[in-house]
Amino acid sequence: MGISLDLSEDVGTLTARLVDAESVSGAEGPLADAIQEALAALPHLTVHRDGDAIVARTDLGRAERVVVAGHIDTVPVAGNLPSRVEGDLLYGCGTADMKSGVAVALRLAAHLPAPNRDVTYVFYDCEEIEAERNGLLRLSRRRPDLLAGDFAVLMEPTDGEIEGGCQGTLRVEITVRGKRAHSARSWHGVNAIHRAGPVLATLAAYEPRRPVVDGLEFHEGLNAVFIQGGVAGNVIPDECVVTVNHRFAPDRSVEEALAHVREVFDGYELRLTDAAPGARPGLTHPVAAAFAAAVGGTPRAKLGWTDVSLFSRLGVPAVNYGPGDPSLAHQQAEHVSLAAIADCERRMFAWLG
Repeated sequence: MGISLDLSEDVGTLTARLVDAESVSGAEGPLADAIQEALAALPHLTVHRDGDAIVARTDLGRAERVVVAGHIDTVPVAGNLPSRVEGDLLYGCGTADMKSGVAVALRLAAHLPAPNRDVTYVFYDCEEIEAERNGLLRLSRRRPDLLAGDFAVLMEPTDGEIEGGCQGTLRVEITVRGKRAHSARSWHGVNAIHRAGPVLATLAAYEPRRPVVDGLEFHEGLNAVFIQGGVAGNVIPDECVVTVNHRFAPDRSVEEALAHVREVFDGYELRLTDAAPGARPGLTHPVAAAFAAAVGGTPRAKLGWTDVSLFSRLGVPAVNYGPGDPSLAHQQAEHVSLAAIADCERRMFAWLG
């Protein structure tokens, strides 16, 4: 039996229905079908579909267009479906990350036939898995025109606070080489694991930058996340590889951040294995300033990576804003406050109504 969504239900009830519609990454089809059906019934929206991503747009000729986006997939269920309510808290897989934000966006789409700005609503698939399968990335390649706008709100969980931009991230492998020998005659070799000590010491002593970008303070990091070495219990290893993750502020490009890491580890053999650019907060843009005024609170930097990076690459300034607590994402006891969802909905209506 298919999933049916009633967008006239209150936002808390709608969140619960979305949560109960299991949609682990790669299996979003039934939920995408239900979202498409619900939005296609609204005469003020034009609805497009690409795979399991749904895009719905107003076309009122407003001077500005904003994008409100959220992913509809979740991490694998951990015995936390169906949803349940305890007091003010709704428990279940995806409650915080990010079906509560999706519910807010659906309510906006249904109940704002004439918003003060044209709005593009994007509900996309496969955010929680490898980047190449990300529905928003796919849309940006196939139909970038559908993502165009003056400003975007990604309704990732932020505990009801604006989080501007996002950090970039890269990973490198630092290879330290030695010479193999029998461990009973270790002086015949050079222990590569021992020689990795200075790499770890450099990381332990590293003082990260805390730059202010567009008025928000970011906090960078440079950390070992893996170390691999060793051949056998009686062999002096001839190779040790330390994997280092650098989280960098959006005032640096990937190339600039990589150059910094190479400078820190000058003289070492270093290989880039993964990288994604950050995104500037964009809060100086008039549309963003209006959003911040309507939502209230004190914006803070997003200390992590999100799909606002993709919007930034498309030339669309973007922020993260949603009702869930990001620290609860992916937990077995994931939950969201029903009052927080309602408050987020109220503030978004105040901005666009």
